Amino acid sequence: MENFSSGEPYFYFPRNWFKVKNLHLKAMGASFIQLLIFGIAAAAANVLGGLILFPPGIHKNLKKILKYILALGAGFMLSVVFIDILPEVIEIWQKKESSFEAETLVYPMMLILAGYLLTQFFEHTIAPHIHLGEEMHSDHLISTRSAYTAVGGLLIHTFFDGVSIAAAAQVDYRVGILVFLAILLHKFPEGFTIASMILAAGKGKKEVLIGTSLIGMTTLLGVLLFYFVGSQIGFTVAYALPLASGVTLYVAASDLIPEVNHHGGKSPLVSLSVFAGVALFFVLHFALRGVMEH
Repeated sequence: MENFSSGEPYFYFPRNWFKVKNLHLKAMGASFIQLLIFGIAAAAANVLGGLILFPPGIHKNLKKILKYILALGAGFMLSVVFIDILPEVIEIWQKKESSFEAETLVYPMMLILAGYLLTQFFEHTIAPHIHLGEEMHSDHLISTRSAYTAVGGLLIHTFFDGVSIAAAAQVDYRVGILVFLAILLHKFPEGFTIASMILAAGKGKKEVLIGTSLIGMTTLLGVLLFYFVGSQIGFTVAYALPLASGVTLYVAASDLIPEVNHHGGKSPLVSLSVFAGVALFFVLHFALRGVMEH
C-alpha cells in the first residue's frame, strides 16, 4: 500500500502498520537470519530422514516410530492452518479491501483452493502415490523413473513449505514459529520415504543424499525467493499465505491423514497421536503468546 503524500511504501502486518523503505524487509536483518535458520533446519531434516536408512535394516525399527511422528505432524499442521493461518488471511484481506463483506474473502479462498489443487496435480498427475517405506520390500521394487518422478512431484510442495515459513513469519513471528514446527514434523518422514524409493530403485547412498538434499534445498529456496523476490513481482503475503496454506492443508489432510489411517491399523495409539499433535499446537500457541506479550 502506498502513502501517496510521501511516496514511501508501507508493508501490512495484521494489527499494525510498519513503514519500511524496502517491501521485502531487507532492513530487518534479524528476521532474515531467523528465516535462514528455519529454512536450513527444515532442509537438514529431509536429509537426515534419508540417511537414517543407513546402515541397512534400521528403517524397520524406525518405521514404528515414524507413523507416530506422521500422526503428530498431521494434527499439528491442521491446527496451524485453521487456528493461526486462516484467521490471519481473513484479517489481511479485510484490511486490504477495507471491507468486512463476505465477497471480500472469495479471492483468498480461491487461492487456498488453488494451492490445494496444485499439490494434487503435481503429486497424483505427475508423481505416483507413495506409501511410507513400503517400497523397501523386495515385492515392491520400482523403476528408477518412478523414484525420480516422485522426487519431482514433491518439489512443488517442498518449495511452498519454504514460502509458508517466510510468509507466516512476516505476518507474525509467533505464527512463523508454529508453521516452521508443523513443517519440520513431516520433513523427517518425508526424507525417509523418498530415500526408501530411491533404494528400492536400486540406487545407493550417494543418490539418496542427492535426492533428499534436492527436496530439502527447494524448501530453503522457497524461503529465500519469497523474502528477496516475492514482493518485487507482486507475490506479497496477501497472496502467498493463502496459496501456501492450501498446500499445507493438502499435505496434512490428503497425504498425512491417509498415511496415518493406513499404517495405524487397529491400534488406537496412532490415531490418538493426531489429537496429541493438536494438543501440542495449543500448548505452544498459548506459550508463545504469553512469552511474546511479556
